[in-house]
Amino acid sequence: MTQPSAMQAWRSSRPGLDALELAQAPIPSFNADEALVRVETAALNFSDLLMIDDRYQVRPPRPFTPGQEISGTVVAAGAQSGLAVGERIASKLLWGGFAGYAPVRGDMAIRIPVGMTCEVACALPVSYTTAMVALTESTTIKHGETVLVLAAAGGVGLAAVEIARHLGARVIAAAGGEAKCLLARQHGAHAAVDYRQENWGDEITRLTAGRGVDVIVDPVGGVATKQAIRMVASDGRLLIVGFASGEIPQIPANRLLLKRASAIGVYWNHDRDATMLGRVSDRLAALLHDNAIRPCIGATFAFDRLPEALEALAGRRTTGKVAIIVNHKDT
Repeated sequence: MTQPSAMQAWRSSRPGLDALELAQAPIPSFNADEALVRVETAALNFSDLLMIDDRYQVRPPRPFTPGQEISGTVVAAGAQSGLAVGERIASKLLWGGFAGYAPVRGDMAIRIPVGMTCEVACALPVSYTTAMVALTESTTIKHGETVLVLAAAGGVGLAAVEIARHLGARVIAAAGGEAKCLLARQHGAHAAVDYRQENWGDEITRLTAGRGVDVIVDPVGGVATKQAIRMVASDGRLLIVGFASGEIPQIPANRLLLKRASAIGVYWNHDRDATMLGRVSDRLAALLHDNAIRPCIGATFAFDRLPEALEALAGRRTTGKVAIIVNHKDT
C-alpha cells in the first residue's frame, strides 16, 4: 500500500479539551531505532487529560498531538528498531498517539499475540505494565495477602485485580457503583465495595476481620487515598500509582508510623528501567499465553469524537479502557 504524505491528527494548542482541533498534519519522521506505525486504535489515559491541561510532569511544546497508548501495524521500520513491516504491535508513546500514524521506539513495542485484536491490545502498554510494575517490582505480593484496589473498574484497576488474583492475593475491589463492582468481581476480585457509600471503610473492616489490608493499589489520590490509608494493616504498603481524581493527597504520616507501613511511588521509564521492563514484559507475555488476563475495553469512540471520549473518562462514566478507532484494519 502506498504510504500517504499527510494524516489527520488531534492538536492541542492551549490547555483544555475545548481547544483540541482535528487537523491535517504531515506523516511523522522516525529514527533508526523506531518504526512508523499506522495507528488502528489509541487508548485513553487520565495522564492525557493532565497533559492537555498542563498538569502533567511531561509538557510537550504546543501545539502537540496527545495520546500515549496505541496499537497498529508497522508500515516502515528503522534498521535498529528490531521491528519489521507488517508486524502488529502495541506501544506506549511519550505523546502523539491520537493521529493516523505515529513513530514507535522498538524497545517500547509489544508484539500483539495471534488472535488478539488491536482494540484489546491497546490496553497492554500502560495499564497492564503499570499494574505489573506495582505488584511485582515496586513491592512483592505474597500468597495469601489481601490487596485493596481503588478505582477497580478502570484500566489500571482491572489489570491490578487480575494480576493480584493471579499472584495468589485475596483481592478486594473498591469501585463507584454496583455495576462497576460487578465488573471487578467478574475479573477476579473476591469481594467488592462501593466507595461512594459513606461507610465503605466499615465494609473493609468486616471483610478483613478488623486486620486491614496488606497492599493498597491507588490510582486515584485525593480523598480516596486518605480514606484508604486508614485501612492498611501493620507492615502494609500503599502503592501510589496516580492521581485520577486530579488531587495530590497529603498523606498523614502518623498513619504510616503507627502501622509501620510504607508509601511507595509506582513509576517506570523505558530509558531508566529497561532491564526491569524486560522482566515485566516477559511476565505479561506468560499471562497472555495462559489466558490469565483479559483486557477490558469498556467503550470505543470514532476518531472524530475524541473530545467526547476524554470528557467521558474525566467524568468517571467509563469502565476498563476507553479507546478510539483511528484507522480501520486494512482488508
